Amino acid sequence: SAKAINSVNTIVNTHGYLKAYNTDYIAITTLLRQFRVPTSLVFALRGSGGMAKAVACALRDTGFKKGYIVAIDEESGRSLAELCGYEWRPDMEGLQPGLLINATPIGMTGSEDADKMSYTPDEVDAADIIFDVVAMPEQTPLIQYARAKNKVVITGSEVFAIQAVEQFASSTGIR
Repeated sequence: SAKAINSVNTIVNTHGYLKAYNTDYIAITTLLRQFRVPTSLVFALRGSGGMAKAVACALRDTGFKKGYIVAIDEESGRSLAELCGYEWRPDMEGLQPGLLINATPIGMTGSEDADKMSYTPDEVDAADIIFDVVAMPEQTPLIQYARAKNKVVITGSEVFAIQAVEQFASSTGIR
């Protein structure tokens, strides 16, 4: 998982040998498959940091062909888009993707944008599936709105749970 995206978030010492994993990538890939998210959907991924990299690589590796990395930071946004074969956009203008993914702190407890949504109501209304990787709170403003609109939702708490299982299994050998 770490080699797939050239990024590590878990290191395990096994008999003196260090092995690296990226449990973000494992969790995202698992959830995309578990929810049977159609790879034919066009997606918008908001963010260009470490979690966004794990998400973009998981999307690429599970077969998503068309998508947009929506990031304010042009350098990191373009870099991530190029890495995975997608398009960078500074905003959502003119886009109506079927899958919206938030990989920013927007909606996260303790952030200055804790009470905000990473996508507008109109953008959520036009989408089929909403995926917010923010784990705290479980019910971010984006998830609350999407659920009220009867959208398929994938939450950050689901990501967190899978990461915890993978980290425990990697460290102990027990699943």
